[in-house]
Amino acid sequence: MDDSVIRAMARWPDVPAVSGWLELDRRGRWLIRGEPLAHPLANAFISRNYTCDDRGRWYFQNGPQRVFVHLHYTPWVLRLGPDLDPVTHTDRPAGPVTAVHMDEQGAVLLETRAGLGLLDDRDLEAFSHDLRGAHGERLDSDRLARRLERLAQGRDAAVAVATSTGLLPVQPVASGEVPRRFGFDPDPRPDARERAQNA
Repeated sequence: MDDSVIRAMARWPDVPAVSGWLELDRRGRWLIRGEPLAHPLANAFISRNYTCDDRGRWYFQNGPQRVFVHLHYTPWVLRLGPDLDPVTHTDRPAGPVTAVHMDEQGAVLLETRAGLGLLDDRDLEAFSHDLRGAHGERLDSDRLARRLERLAQGRDAAVAVATSTGLLPVQPVASGEVPRRFGFDPDPRPDARERAQNA
């Protein structure tokens, strides 16, 4: 978090929190009232001051004011870096991948040291090159397609992915269960106390 933000929080500790205007889309873009934020410095400022509380509510600390972020899916959106290790939408290394999930729409979710992130759909093709059978064997395109279809149906499919930490099974997950299972609020709102501060 920026030093200027920390100083502002100490100077004005009772500024009411807000929600409903900042979003994170499925490609890691910040949206303000539904429109992508185009200004590079504003994007960088939000990214540096993006964090969560102990209730799984993600927010941007805008000086003394907490701005809750509506998540289109997960708290992080991940891109594959040059070494195929993931990088967050805030341009930080996410750390090694510890688990891999695929939902019913074919979206890939990665658990990393940073937390749970949706793999940017523009990187799905590169990701698919590292898919294998459960024991690391190569699969032809037809066998892989059948197994991925089983995953999309929520069934185990004996598919794994080669990562920098080794071979990891790809596990099915239902998109509707993701927030509860991974402990975050996709649409956080300030509580009564947070809305009333300094009002």
